[in-house]
Amino acid sequence: MIPALLKHVQSLGYRIFDGGHAYNLNIIGIRNSQNVNSFNDFLCCVYREEEDGPWVVKYWAATTDPGKFCLENPEVYGTEAGTAIVVPGQYRGVYKLDLHRGKYEALCQRNGKIKVYRDGNRDDVLDMDPDTIQEGFFGCNIHKAGANSTQVDKWSAGCQVFARSKDFDELIALCHKQIETHPTWSPSFTYTLITDW
Repeated sequence: MIPALLKHVQSLGYRIFDGGHAYNLNIIGIRNSQNVNSFNDFLCCVYREEEDGPWVVKYWAATTDPGKFCLENPEVYGTEAGTAIVVPGQYRGVYKLDLHRGKYEALCQRNGKIKVYRDGNRDDVLDMDPDTIQEGFFGCNIHKAGANSTQVDKWSAGCQVFARSKDFDELIALCHKQIETHPTWSPSFTYTLITDW
C-alpha cells in the first residue's frame, strides 16, 4: 500500500517515484505554516529497500524557511531583491550530489531552475507574495546545520536545512545507495516541497 504521504503528493498532481524499484527515492519537504526561526518543518524520504518490498518512510526535523538573520539582512547573501523562500512545488531532477559552498557533500541545485519568493522588507515574518516569484539558479541547496541545532538564524538563506547532521548524513547515504543500485539512471534527485497537510 502506498504511504499516506505519497498519496497526498499524488493528489497535488506531482509524480511519485516507485516502479517497484529499490532505492527510488522520494525526497519531500513539509513546510509548517508557522515560522518561528526554528526547525519546525520536516524533510522526508520515502523508498523501498528491496524490489517490491515494503515502504520505508523517514521524517527528519528541518527548516524549509530562511532564518531570522537572513530575512532581516538579505544583502549579506548578495541580493537586494529579498531573501529567497522556495515556492512549494516539484523540482524534477534539479538536485545532484556536489559540494555545498565548497565544503561538504550535499544535495545541490545544479541541474535546473527552481522558483522562490523574494521577501525584501527586512522583518522576521515570511512574506510569500506571488508577485515576487523569481525562477532561476539560486543555490538553494539541501544541507545540514550543526550537530543538533535549535535556531535557524544564519543556517538558511533559502536552503532546505536539516537540524541534525546525523539525519542529513542518513539522507546522503540513501542518495549514494540510489546511485549505486541504479548505475544507468541519471545521478539526479527530485525535491518536492509541500505545505501542512
